[in-house]
Amino acid sequence: MIFSRSGNQISLIDIHNPDNEKRKLEPWFGIVLQLADGQHTVEELFNLLSHKYKGSPPANLKETISSVVERLIKVNFIMLTEEKTELPYYLSMPYEHLDIEKAKKLLLEDRTKLVDNFKKDGFQQL
Repeated sequence: MIFSRSGNQISLIDIHNPDNEKRKLEPWFGIVLQLADGQHTVEELFNLLSHKYKGSPPANLKETISSVVERLIKVNFIMLTEEKTELPYYLSMPYEHLDIEKAKKLLLEDRTKLVDNFKKDGFQQL
């Protein structure tokens, strides 16, 4: 998901209509979404966030992070992979740091490839 960061608030944004209302995420969802970079494990995410509590994280931190990760997977905002994965440019940083024209171009190219692959594999377009 393309996300926007304003201060501590993480929101989802429509790259084609950025002036539309942003969909604000609950803090834990925003934290995990912006840290889901394809290069780190869930365990590394837990360790990183544990350090923010200066050695005494809440007892339920691991369960909270696991629950957030599972819920983000369920709504297809993130996915887990077995190996490190390079994120597409348009997912690699907040909207405010993207070259928007480049991001739109690469997003369109990826969508076109996806549709072509679906057609090749015998799927119908919806």
